[in-house]
Amino acid sequence: MREDVRRERRRLEIVNATWRIIARKGIEHATMREIAAEAGLTNGALKPYFPAKDDLLTAAFEHVFNRTNERIAASVSGKRGLSALVALCREVLPLDEERVNEARIVVPFWQTAMTDQDKVRFHAESLDQWRTAIVAYLEQARRAGEITSPVRSEDVAEQLLTLMVGAQVLAALSDHAEPPGRFDAQLHSYLELLGAQRLGDSG
Repeated sequence: MREDVRRERRRLEIVNATWRIIARKGIEHATMREIAAEAGLTNGALKPYFPAKDDLLTAAFEHVFNRTNERIAASVSGKRGLSALVALCREVLPLDEERVNEARIVVPFWQTAMTDQDKVRFHAESLDQWRTAIVAYLEQARRAGEITSPVRSEDVAEQLLTLMVGAQVLAALSDHAEPPGRFDAQLHSYLELLGAQRLGDSG
C-alpha cells in the first residue's frame, strides 16, 4: 500500500474514533488519550496526523459534513423540485441514530466556533452550500406548480435551515431518542403551509 494511502486511511480511523467518542460520551470526554485508546493507538501516535486536539475536532466536523453531503447527493439523484428539496432536508434532520450522533458532533463544534474565525467561516460556507441547493429546488418546485406560496425562495431557505439546525440542537441535547417521525412531520407540515403539492410522493 502506498504511504499516502496508508496515511489517509489512518487519519480516517482516528477521525472515526473521535466521532464515536463525541457521540457516545460528549465532546468534554474527547481527550487525545481517549481518542487514541478508541483508535487502538498510543497517545503520541496521534501527533503526526493531528498536532493538536482542535485540529482533530475540526476534522471530525468536516467528516460529518462530508458524510451528510454524500447522503444528500445519493438521495437527490434523479430528483427535482419538491422531491429533491425533501430529500435534502431529510438527510440533515436527525431522523435516525446515525444522524442524531452527527448532531451530537456538530452542535459542540458550533460552540467552539464562537471564538474561532476559521470555524465560523467553515460553518458559514457549509450552510451556504445547502442554502444554494435549497433555493434551486424551491425555484424548480415553483415552476412545476408544486409550491404556490408567494414567500421568496431565499426566505423559505433560511426558515428551512433554521428548522434543520434547531432539530439538530434538540436531538443533541435530548437524553432520550426523539420519535423518529417527529422532525419529518414538522418538515411536511411546514411545506404544507407553503402550499406544497404531492408531498406524499416526495419523501
